[in-house]
Amino acid sequence: MELHDFYYDLPQELIAQDPLLKRSDSRLMVIHRDTDEIEHKHFTSVLDYMNPGDCLVINDTKVIPARLMGEKEDTGAAIEVLLLDNKGDNVWETLVRPGKKMKIGARVSFGGGLLKGEVIDIVEGGNRLIKFEYEGIWEELLDKLGEMPLPPYITHRLEDRNRYQTVYAAHEGSAAAPTAGLHFTPELLKAIEDKGIKIARLTLHVGLGTFRPVKETKIEEHLMHSEHYIVPEEAANIINETRANGGKIIAVGTTSVRTLETAGKEDGTIVPCSGDTSIYIYPGYKYKMVDHLITNFHLPESTLIMLVSAFYDREKVLDAYKLAVEEKYRFFSFGDAMMLL
Repeated sequence: MELHDFYYDLPQELIAQDPLLKRSDSRLMVIHRDTDEIEHKHFTSVLDYMNPGDCLVINDTKVIPARLMGEKEDTGAAIEVLLLDNKGDNVWETLVRPGKKMKIGARVSFGGGLLKGEVIDIVEGGNRLIKFEYEGIWEELLDKLGEMPLPPYITHRLEDRNRYQTVYAAHEGSAAAPTAGLHFTPELLKAIEDKGIKIARLTLHVGLGTFRPVKETKIEEHLMHSEHYIVPEEAANIINETRANGGKIIAVGTTSVRTLETAGKEDGTIVPCSGDTSIYIYPGYKYKMVDHLITNFHLPESTLIMLVSAFYDREKVLDAYKLAVEEKYRFFSFGDAMMLL
């Protein structure tokens, strides 16, 4: 398939720059895949499309303030470092800008020397491995010096860091938020559980590859980034019980989908496990784990819109996006949501 097959026109003003005052006030486009009917609702209506015995699968990863602004020690040149993957022993795989200034052996300082780092290797794709030096507690230092790594299409400053975090975020490690989960409030989650819907919590640490554009004309030639995932025993048990009892598996976001489809078996069951996934889902892929999908509106020509197209139908997804533009839905990370039944 051609990359341009996943293009749509989006007016710049529909890219949401700020989160709504209340998370669950966002709009919800509901698509019935069996009839192609489309409804326009508000996000709290997700409850109406879940039944007792169903299972909501959420990604409880937590975004770290992974963007560090520093200075090259020998020249004082401004250097931006984005933490991508903790390799252990104070070594991180990072994205560095400008990368050409940071060769092996180059040193960078942050916060007037509170944190220092040295490039020890350059890996595939030009990412740098940096070994950090500091005193004290890493998480406290990062909280003091780091910024939330908002996507490049968000130009407004985020006043409250917690708004780029789900209310159920628990395990630190993401360079980006699993944004479909940003719409949920504690009250809505309680209402879901009170209705008899189980919530399964798994973890996938979202990497920067989420924002990396597809450059290949033939989409089949694109190589996906790798991300670390964990399926705990409790989550596996809930999902398997739901499947055995005929309930629906409702995935919140493309990260939950990628974890489920990586770890799940052909018979729709799953076992506790962890690992790295670079699963690439585009039309032609046969889903084995996910019955319903809650997701945001994604960038044109992105792997995320390809994943959604594989779940439904490429042309019908693009028609829904065109309708969303006409109806002035808000797009991308802080935007509105879609539920595919």
